Amino acid sequence: MTWPAATKNGLLDGLTFTHASAHTDFPGSTGASEVTGGTPAYAKKAITMNAASGGIRALNASVAFDVPACTVKWLGFWNSGTFLGSAPNGGATPKNFMSVASSDTVYAAGHGYSDTQKVVFFNGTPPGGLTEGVTYFVRDSATDTFKVAATSGGVAIDLTSAPSFGCVVCAITEDVYASQGTHTLSSASYVVPD
Repeated sequence: MTWPAATKNGLLDGLTFTHASAHTDFPGSTGASEVTGGTPAYAKKAITMNAASGGIRALNASVAFDVPACTVKWLGFWNSGTFLGSAPNGGATPKNFMSVASSDTVYAAGHGYSDTQKVVFFNGTPPGGLTEGVTYFVRDSATDTFKVAATSGGVAIDLTSAPSFGCVVCAITEDVYASQGTHTLSSASYVVPD
């Protein structure tokens, strides 16, 4: 089902975003794994989001986080102290998909992923054999299909069941900081996928 843009925009504009956060692992539904520590110390950053257009609500201006030695994998969005949700680091657009358990294949039309690229499944229960928010590596990539492995070039994971409705797949960028640094969130969008 494809939702009209006006419906998507209404849903997105109904959310109040006040802050963004950086996370070292999947935040789940609570905002877990938020970065801590450092000198200067890490802190959430106040943000402003533009009005939704075309089912997308984008960040108005970039923000920079002070981070200690860590790996930033996810970004979180908040309304004051209430966690609203998260997105994989890197700014990629989530994609709807189907899984085919008999061939351990993920179907996502025109996905654009290449072998060894990192992806995550989130926003619901992923196909059996996968865990929400865990980073996987693309393998056997074709125009509309791919398989995933736990390691780069590893064995394809056995997909045993279909995902829940609403689960999406998305590329993820894991930014590694060997020492104190600055992590910039230059763009971010909240999207209601088709």
